[in-house]
Amino acid sequence: MFHSSYIEISSSSLAHNIKFLKAQLSPATRFSSVIKGNAYGHGIEEFGKLAHTCGVDHFSVFSADEAYRLHQVLPRHVTIMIMGYIDDAELAWAIANDIELYIFSINRLEQAAIAARSLQKPARIHLDLETGMNRIGLDTAEIERAADIILKQPDAFELVGVSTHYAGAESSENHDRVTGQLNKYHLAVRSILQKGLKIKTLHTACSAAVMSYPETHLDLVRVGIMQYGFWPSPEIYQRYMGVSTDRTDPLRRLINWKSHVMSLKLVPSGEFIGYGKSFQASSEMLIAAIPVGYAWGYSRSLSNQGHVLIRSHRAPVVGIVNMNVLMVDVTGIPNVSLQDEVVLLGKQGNEHITVASFAELSTQLNYELLTRLPINIPRIIID
Repeated sequence: MFHSSYIEISSSSLAHNIKFLKAQLSPATRFSSVIKGNAYGHGIEEFGKLAHTCGVDHFSVFSADEAYRLHQVLPRHVTIMIMGYIDDAELAWAIANDIELYIFSINRLEQAAIAARSLQKPARIHLDLETGMNRIGLDTAEIERAADIILKQPDAFELVGVSTHYAGAESSENHDRVTGQLNKYHLAVRSILQKGLKIKTLHTACSAAVMSYPETHLDLVRVGIMQYGFWPSPEIYQRYMGVSTDRTDPLRRLINWKSHVMSLKLVPSGEFIGYGKSFQASSEMLIAAIPVGYAWGYSRSLSNQGHVLIRSHRAPVVGIVNMNVLMVDVTGIPNVSLQDEVVLLGKQGNEHITVASFAELSTQLNYELLTRLPINIPRIIID
């Protein structure tokens, strides 16, 4: 099958990042790879298999469909945990296949009990607690009720863990809120234990908390953005570099997004390029058309702002980014030819198009830009 662009994922960079991240943890703390949002745009199937070869045996996803995709490509001994959405009709599949799931409402707990009884197999659950994020999670009264339901139906549940999520661990301005959440979490855990329930795994930490709040590491950490080579925020990066003796970034980006030159056209001076009149050639220009546009995740807001790499030179985007095509100025780049490699994100020669710079120009966060890369762009594993 042919494609107008493709994404390369570096296996050596992932192995390097995971080694760095695990070095921040105690040997007793388990590492969970968060691969929601199509593995932050890196491809659930491709990234999941690659992470497993790097020693990862615990994965966190958002929804049942993501769990299903991952379950198809990984060995059965690997742990998959659904942190978010699962329809009542999907509960039986999850329980039958030992997929773990968050419980953040009494209704979810009751539906899981029904499915577990029908299968005569316990649901592997994590009680997700509301500690101050105010998104999803069991509040104090619901925690009490959930504990009673579990105690009354011991054969229907295996209480694997108790979790929460921090509301802004990537910024010091949220310090009091984060520490307040941790204190509230520990109080809730204590109340659950006093009820007579046993908890195997306590977990609260995301990437930012791993780096900024070591007291949150507990039994397991859920690492997303950092395994892909990106810092949760500039502040977290600057804080780490401020105490590190090595002045190089310890994380490596995994992703390179590439295409090729589709056509070349000489445009006379004074002519407009593309739709409308947003760009006018001030002199004769050589324009390369690239078969990627906003339908493929290259934001229209990069019109007349973005850059790509061709023959190790930066080529500016000219005119409006179309649905499937963008145009770049290659006038000053020697020997440009049809089918030349074009780097939309990543490295070519000594030049880089970073996700950070790409995101700034398009007013997107790293997270948003990566997860908007369409699922049908091929992901290719390289060294």
